[in-house]
Amino acid sequence: MSDSRLFKILYYLLDREHATAPELAAEFEVSPRTIYRDVEALSSAGIPIYTEPGRNGGIYLLQDFILDRAILSENEKQEVLTVLQSIFATGYTGGKELLTKLSALFNVNTRNWLEIDFSRWGKCAYDNSKFEILKTAVIQYKELKIVYENTNSERSTRIIQPLKISYKSKEWYLKAFCMEKQDFRIFKLNRILELELLENTFVPRPYPEEKNNFQQSYHQIVLLFSKEIAYRVYDEFDRTEIEYQKNGDLVVHTEMPVDPWLIGYLLSFGAQVEIIEPKYLKGVLAVQAQEIYRKNTP
Repeated sequence: MSDSRLFKILYYLLDREHATAPELAAEFEVSPRTIYRDVEALSSAGIPIYTEPGRNGGIYLLQDFILDRAILSENEKQEVLTVLQSIFATGYTGGKELLTKLSALFNVNTRNWLEIDFSRWGKCAYDNSKFEILKTAVIQYKELKIVYENTNSERSTRIIQPLKISYKSKEWYLKAFCMEKQDFRIFKLNRILELELLENTFVPRPYPEEKNNFQQSYHQIVLLFSKEIAYRVYDEFDRTEIEYQKNGDLVVHTEMPVDPWLIGYLLSFGAQVEIIEPKYLKGVLAVQAQEIYRKNTP
């Protein structure tokens, strides 16, 4: 007798409320006599399963019995299903049958309430396929060959062992061991220009969180934004960093690395931003703005 089949019969009955012996026999590819033996085994194990004879009869479970015996509260059941739905919203399909089974077991209806799209606007196909490749590489411990461009506009080809996909500050990153550098590295997903899943597998090693490259020494930056650009300010800065002015302008106190990326980022606000601190950044930004003007003057 298959214990697995016994559980499947339970799930089937929980999902459909009742079934006939021929129906279960066809579903699990056994004889009706075997199904009746399974019913006796379940009953002997204390499961409140019973049969009703007649034309409209069948095999039933006593309603709500398993639910009453469950060790999880109603909120805990919903939390379990919510976590599963969140995983499946990322595109993972391997356990949807489990979600159906648990929904029936908990007697809780699930709604399709969450959608996750890893792509940027206009980049749906490539970004989502990239994420699928990365997910496969992490789960199956397969090496990747990537073409990566760093913050200094240096492009390199590397073989890496992907360990974890991380989301921080509205951006996706890949934590990996770089075979070329023989050290742990963090790669921003948007800067992975090309990637190839290799057949080579590896033994995963724990990423040393104490060496997390996110932990850097940043500079205190104070910026004044005009009210016309407020939507971007609230999109890109934490509410605790923003000081609202009476005229609608916004002052932002934040910490950022002073590097070429910061200059380009500030230029993206055009004339809607003024640097308050540090003062020397005003000159750096002005020089870049003049160079842009020179290159684009008709």
